[in-house]
Amino acid sequence: MDVFSISNSPFSIVNHRLMGGGVIHLECPKNRRGLGEPDMIILHYTGGTSAMSSAKFLVRQDVKSSAHVVIGRDGQVIQLVSFNIEAWHAGKSSYGGRNELNHYSIGIELDNLGQLRLERGKFVAECGREVPVKEVYTEDLGEVPTYWHDYTDVQMRVLNEVCGLLVATYPIGDIVGHSDVTSRKVDPGPALRVADWIRYY
Repeated sequence: MDVFSISNSPFSIVNHRLMGGGVIHLECPKNRRGLGEPDMIILHYTGGTSAMSSAKFLVRQDVKSSAHVVIGRDGQVIQLVSFNIEAWHAGKSSYGGRNELNHYSIGIELDNLGQLRLERGKFVAECGREVPVKEVYTEDLGEVPTYWHDYTDVQMRVLNEVCGLLVATYPIGDIVGHSDVTSRKVDPGPALRVADWIRYY
């Protein structure tokens, strides 16, 4: 049995699965291809209404996407696919001279509603849900401001711990957003400010 852990973290990796910290494991039998030694992490947002609803959607047999882990806004971690099995999260992708990055990467989904619309003074997600002003991140570097669902502090702390453990366990060389590997996507968006959470990379 292979066990990997880092000090002061409630998590460990046992046989390519996260353990401890209240991790929930769902079965995702559609993913069977071996991943070998993953060397990058790709971060996403779910765009769904909750971590569990997104996780249950991703494990469905008729859905052509999946991820290794979903991290909830309350810090709850749900693992869908073992880290030595390929998940379908990157799609058509390229980075660092390589294509089809599902073959090399671990996919982490963060429970987050993504980009928001400002409608009659209210911030509304693609799914139609209204987001409170206190949960809105404004990106105003361009000509027109854009609005995004912000991530929570506990979510960023857990993401930091999980990524730190993955970096300590596998030969991870890059931690990137989905938007870094394909022009089709904007996730995880500017609300995920990498400098604010990463401590191990």
